[in-house]
Amino acid sequence: MANGSRQAAWEFFGSELKRRREEAGLTQSALGIRVFVSGGYIGQFEQAIRKPQLDVAQRIDEVLQTGGFFERMCRKLIDDQRYADYFAAVVELEALATRICEFAPTLIPGLLQTAEYARAVTIAANPFVTDEYVEEKVTARLERSRILKDAARPEYWVVVHENVLYIPVGGPAVMAAQLDHVARLMRERHVLVMVLPYEAGAHAAMVGSLKLMAFEDAPPTAYTETSFSGTLLDEPVVVKRAQRAYDLIRGAAMSPEASLALITSAAEDYRRCASTT
Repeated sequence: MANGSRQAAWEFFGSELKRRREEAGLTQSALGIRVFVSGGYIGQFEQAIRKPQLDVAQRIDEVLQTGGFFERMCRKLIDDQRYADYFAAVVELEALATRICEFAPTLIPGLLQTAEYARAVTIAANPFVTDEYVEEKVTARLERSRILKDAARPEYWVVVHENVLYIPVGGPAVMAAQLDHVARLMRERHVLVMVLPYEAGAHAAMVGSLKLMAFEDAPPTAYTETSFSGTLLDEPVVVKRAQRAYDLIRGAAMSPEASLALITSAAEDYRRCASTT
């Protein structure tokens, strides 16, 4: 489903939710209480600012007695095979965010990956799939990165662990090109990248990656991910804890200037290595 038609479908979801809620004689707050979200969230669903997670759609069906209508529609809209089920909603939110803050402990973040790097990552995790599968995943990842080229692109902060610079994903030539790409985006001020050095030792997000997203007219969200699953968090207390963890990581990171110098140096090392092989 194209992005425009998908958004139109979410807008229909919202208008239908409003119609059926009003027919049931419920305010946004009253429905929110019954499905365990705030009334403000119900308003955002109705305006298609935020998309409900599947369990919320199921509870809405129960309360409004709609025979599974909202669950079925939600399943259809989030059924994008290019992304894991737990990540599809994150892709939608990235496109709406005004600020994204990300911590990546082992890989260059998806929004910054080159095609060759993304291809190497995909094949490493899926060694028996077809070329078509790999290219579909790579294309989807590159499509996500287009938000960084938009005039209204989000403010994008990234902290990468020093590990990320020295894991030779795809080999020296791929890594040289990937780090050059990150450095170029930094110089063009499309992203602010900082490196968390080995010497920082233990840090506040030892068990996985972390992404924080802020929006113009909606509460912030956090997303955490490990190797085989991810969790989108919007409970204000939990998001606040995630923000604190990110602040601690960012406070322990190298300055942007020092980080750029290290990234550039690592790229040059890979380039020399590639030229001798």
